[in-house]
Amino acid sequence: MILTITMNPSVDIGYSLDTLQINQVNRVLEVSKTAGGKGLNVTRVLTSLQAPVTATGVLGGELGTFIKTELEKLDVTEAFLTIDKPTRNCIAIMHDDGHQTEILEPGPSLTKTEGEAFLSHLDAILSKDITTVTVSGSLPKGLPDDFYVDVVRHINDSGAKCILDTSNKALLRVLESNTKPLIIKPNLEELEALLHQSLPTTDDQIQALHDNLFNGIDVIVLSKGKQGALVKWKDSIYEATLPSVTAVNPVGSGDATVAGLAFSVNQQLEPAVCIQTAMTTGVLNAMEKQTGAINRDNFDDIYRQITITQVL
Repeated sequence: MILTITMNPSVDIGYSLDTLQINQVNRVLEVSKTAGGKGLNVTRVLTSLQAPVTATGVLGGELGTFIKTELEKLDVTEAFLTIDKPTRNCIAIMHDDGHQTEILEPGPSLTKTEGEAFLSHLDAILSKDITTVTVSGSLPKGLPDDFYVDVVRHINDSGAKCILDTSNKALLRVLESNTKPLIIKPNLEELEALLHQSLPTTDDQIQALHDNLFNGIDVIVLSKGKQGALVKWKDSIYEATLPSVTAVNPVGSGDATVAGLAFSVNQQLEPAVCIQTAMTTGVLNAMEKQTGAINRDNFDDIYRQITITQVL
């Protein structure tokens, strides 16, 4: 069973407008509302892959109830910790021929007691045949920057594999600790920020993946968007080349990549197959209008068009 963790979920609201007019009344042409947050994007893709998955994190208020209802519609097992503070909205306004303006609420502020309650809640879930865990997205306000260190420690202690997809201080604190996940998935911008340097060439990027900051991490998936990915898998380096496709909505492709990693690692597939699967789900997400969605019928066709080369 795969477990996804979303500590700062949201109800994602999409508004479509011909033109966004400031200081004017804007009448929306189309509205969408979905259960949002990086981990829930992972959850939806895993569901499309027919993988057994449970979703957890923290939810509260009417919006939290909405998210639970949406997950029930997908037949997803949810095991969220309920708090007495409302889950946030995140609004994306699509306008003016492809432009997108986002309005993101900060979400609830969690107390130390609520953080400790989640860790106890997590332990109870991990005792139920969980073999792979994805930890995605930002931390809610109130929790310390090193909270994911505790989360990863609890996962490792359970014997499950941990895939961590976060950034900034939350990621740095884990990398600086003695508690390491199996896999991390920074994009190029995040990698450059971690190392405080520009990495314009493939050689620069490969060298960066060997930086001492990443000691103890078995797998680093460096996502480069349309340019594919570089992957350090233990002592080997792989390069993934992607096909050219019509991108409808690339938002969430990184989360879909995490889902593909979790799906394949959970089956203990060979590294090249794991990478090819992850790249496939990432590309498939970009081909769909909804964030965190893939068309399973297109999987084999895209998979065949992705090239994985071991370069070191």
